[in-house]
Amino acid sequence: MQIDLDLLYSWGAVTKEYKKNEVIFHEDTTAGFYYQILEGCVRMFNANDKGKEFTQAYFTCGQSFGEPALLIDKEYPATAVAFRDCKIVKLSKDNFLKILDEYPFIQKHFLNLLANRIYTKTKLAKDIINQKPEFRIIAFLNAQKNCGKDEKHLVPYTRQEIANFTGLRVETVIRVFSRMKESNKIEMVNHKIYY
Repeated sequence: MQIDLDLLYSWGAVTKEYKKNEVIFHEDTTAGFYYQILEGCVRMFNANDKGKEFTQAYFTCGQSFGEPALLIDKEYPATAVAFRDCKIVKLSKDNFLKILDEYPFIQKHFLNLLANRIYTKTKLAKDIINQKPEFRIIAFLNAQKNCGKDEKHLVPYTRQEIANFTGLRVETVIRVFSRMKESNKIEMVNHKIYY
């Protein structure tokens, strides 16, 4: 959901620019701001002790991120980085909570937004957990696809990013894409994947 920018600015929001791969917030830091993307894309992920990353979600223009920790006064459960150069509106936690109190329709929108995110995450987890690699990748691609099922569209993620999201090794992703190409489930043009 996108909160009206004039409303955000009237409550003290500021716009900040982040370069690609710049950290917006780290996992386990106290949630202090509401974030809404004006331009670009943000990736939220976790990393283990060996540096292996698992992507939790991608957020794009018009979306907000990091709200659950903000609403329940917890630390962020994942790190957020600029996946591409970004312009992001930041609003203090206190002012964000005041907006929710003052504007019940925004509060209702957030309730709906969070319920949809939980539903989608649960559905995707069901599709990814204990499934064959091809099924995991197809579940990820279907979850990212916003257009009609018959048209093939450019997959805007690298093989490594897909591996990070599905919990697979990049070599496995490459092998699966080769098999999917042979069975015409995807097309490859100049090393770019169309699904």
